[in-house]
Amino acid sequence: MNIVIWGSRGSIPSPGFTTIRYGGESTCIEVRGDEGEVIIIDAGSGIRKLGEKLLKEPSVLKINLLFTHSHWDHLSGFPFFRPAYFSKFTFALCGGSEAQKSVLDYLSHQMDPPYFPVSFSELKAKFLSGCNCNNPICNHSLCYSGASLKCEAIPLNHPNGGFGFKLSDKSGSFVFLTDNEIRYAHDGGATREEYLAFCRNADLLFHDAQYSEHEYKKTRGWGHSTFLDAIDLAIDAGVKRLGLFHHDPDRTDDQLDQQMEWCVKYIKEKGSPLDCFACAEGMSLIV
Repeated sequence: MNIVIWGSRGSIPSPGFTTIRYGGESTCIEVRGDEGEVIIIDAGSGIRKLGEKLLKEPSVLKINLLFTHSHWDHLSGFPFFRPAYFSKFTFALCGGSEAQKSVLDYLSHQMDPPYFPVSFSELKAKFLSGCNCNNPICNHSLCYSGASLKCEAIPLNHPNGGFGFKLSDKSGSFVFLTDNEIRYAHDGGATREEYLAFCRNADLLFHDAQYSEHEYKKTRGWGHSTFLDAIDLAIDAGVKRLGLFHHDPDRTDDQLDQQMEWCVKYIKEKGSPLDCFACAEGMSLIV
């Protein structure tokens, strides 16, 4: 699998002079499977630039579009996602178990007047239900994927709920847990033990790490984890590589560099072989 980061900022897009190195676009991840599958996770502001890239690839016409949840920073780029305006594209939607209809409703609603000048009904692309799974935790094959690619979902600890995803194929596994507060039990969320099992021996994990320990004293219950919580989860689960994700919109590049110095030191003191880095816009990783 090839994973490309088109947006890793949390809460609201924050482009500017202080976020150049790690980027200011909100959540959007592109995954390419070993058999050519195209999977997009979330439609934050980063999806706009991804759309421009897809328009230049004539062979890519069928795409799986997964949504962790429907807060604005994960949907705001969709009205500017140009492939949605072309009839040659088909998108299979998924947002965890029993969420397909609601995902379509959310995408449509944000384009209702007076929020946006173009209505969802004017889009030319086809939008299909990508999964009709009624399991409490999804365990299924995506609509447009080869036989070897497997997709699983787990509930997030986040206000209003949501789902994290694990994509696995012959080359390895990638787990995506953004907007997940490990240290606080939100309605419908999973336990730390369940997240450990979900992440066990993953080749690559992107996990929410919006806050420092000092900041978390004021933000507990807001739906996001600390750097420490994300690292400890990855170490305890035997994860090989950890990408810290959902950067606070007020966190500058220099501040993130300083925080990463602390993370690397902490991992070394724990005696762990974990490879840890801060996710950055434009980063491409192979699993």
